[in-house]
Amino acid sequence: MLGLFAGTTSGTLGIGSGVVVVPALALLPFFAFEQKAAQGTALALMVPMALLGAFRYWKNPEIEISPAVLVFIVMGALPGVLVGTELAARLPNHVLRKIFAVVLAITALKMFAASQKPRQLSSSENPAGQNNVSSVETADNNSEPTEQHTNEVLKTTDRRQ
Repeated sequence: MLGLFAGTTSGTLGIGSGVVVVPALALLPFFAFEQKAAQGTALALMVPMALLGAFRYWKNPEIEISPAVLVFIVMGALPGVLVGTELAARLPNHVLRKIFAVVLAITALKMFAASQKPRQLSSSENPAGQNNVSSVETADNNSEPTEQHTNEVLKTTDRRQ
C-alpha cells in the first residue's frame, strides 16, 4: 500500500517518494526504520519512479520540459547529492530527522502561501531562450498565412518578451 500511495502522489504532484516514504518508514511502527535507512530506501525507490514519471510527463504534449533547465539543474544536483549524502552520514539520526521535518514544513508553508499563477519569465530571464510560439495558422487551405494573422502572432510574441 505504501508503494501505491508513494507512486500515486509522486506521479500526481511530482514530489518524489521521499516526502511520503521517508516519514512512513521512519514513523510507522510496522517499518520503524532509522532516519538514514528511510532516506536511503526512498532514494533507491525514486530512480524507477522518477524515470517512469518523467517519461509520462515528457510524452504529454501539453507539458513543456526544457532540456536546458534540466541539464542546468542536474549539473548542480549531482555534486549536491554527493555532499548531502556525506553530510547525512555524519549527522546523528535524531538531528537528521529534525532537519528533514523543518525542510518539509518550510516547503509546505511556501507552497501554501505562494501565488496561484506562476510568474512568466521575460526573454532575457528564460534560461532555455525559447519564444514559446509553436506555429502560425493559415487563414484558408493554402500554405500562406494572412498578413493580418502574421501581425497578430508577432504582437503576441512581442508581449511575451
